[in-house]
Amino acid sequence: MWTVIYIAPSMKMAEKIQHRLADEGFLCKVRQSQHGKQFEILVPEAEIEEIREILSSILQ
Repeated sequence: MWTVIYIAPSMKMAEKIQHRLADEGFLCKVRQSQHGKQFEILVPEAEIEEIREILSSILQ
């Protein structure tokens, strides 16, 4: 099952995160949020803990 791990403020930021996660070997989807012009980053629920660590380094 896919889980939202982060809500990006722009498509550019969402694509940056998606590419970095893909470079690390993780599956990732981006979809537009239903709440304005934000974009949700979705990842497989089983990989969420590993991806959180990588996501924190991407966002720093």
